[in-house]
Amino acid sequence: MNTNYEVRYASSPKEVKAMDTAALRENFLIDNLFVADKINLTYSHYDRLIVGGVLPVKGSLALDSIDPLKADYFLERRELGIINVGNAGSVSVDGTSYDLDFKEALYVGRGSKEVIFSSNAVDKPANFYINSAPAHQAYPTKKVTKNEAEIVELGSLETANHRIINKLLVNSVVQTCQLQMGMTELKTGSVWNTMPAHVHDRRMEAYFYFEVKEGQSVSHFMGQPEETRHIWMQDKEAVISAPWSIHAGSGTSNYTFIWGMAGENLDYDDMDKWEINNLK
Repeated sequence: MNTNYEVRYASSPKEVKAMDTAALRENFLIDNLFVADKINLTYSHYDRLIVGGVLPVKGSLALDSIDPLKADYFLERRELGIINVGNAGSVSVDGTSYDLDFKEALYVGRGSKEVIFSSNAVDKPANFYINSAPAHQAYPTKKVTKNEAEIVELGSLETANHRIINKLLVNSVVQTCQLQMGMTELKTGSVWNTMPAHVHDRRMEAYFYFEVKEGQSVSHFMGQPEETRHIWMQDKEAVISAPWSIHAGSGTSNYTFIWGMAGENLDYDDMDKWEINNLK
């Protein structure tokens, strides 16, 4: 089979307080996303979000249903977000092909039966990062480039968090049921993301870190605001953020990350902010 998957169960704050480093990584870190000619998926019980990586090299890869879905095809009751973090490639949805270059996104609506991933060149493969969430409505498939994204500039170099937020698959740009995805690029000299930290108990989130320079790392912060933990992340790794958890990171150099959300609403600004001096 070309598709591998694993299931991650939800953990309560009480459980997480007792986890050591190995347990935290086992429950929340998603590594080895990109393996040649494989689709690697992690099915999370937090809002049933699926996080995955697709790396077509020698040929195309079809997104087939997996057993936890109990569905005839992957998007029978789901929607899908795709962002290419590699070289040029394409995604065919029910026979219609969409070219995706570096940092371009594609939303695929519920009911699409055939999704096929391809790279333009064997020696320069595409890397398709994907998020998928349950969907109650079918919306049209739509490609979104960086030029079409809603752009927000936040932070400053003085506080080491000068960053550009590219809202790619959000309701102000494309219709979705509950899935939202975007990409935040940190400016040179800035290392902090999502700071001041916040939680949003109405939604869970997943972060995917990339453009982490060789020899550098990112420390991802999680946990309840008064009981924080951290996980050291490497290039092209993802992490699951529970609804009750903060989600922020600080790198040893600047980097880029993709955020994906699923849950109760599509209000991007629905968050419970936490003062920096009150974090513990």
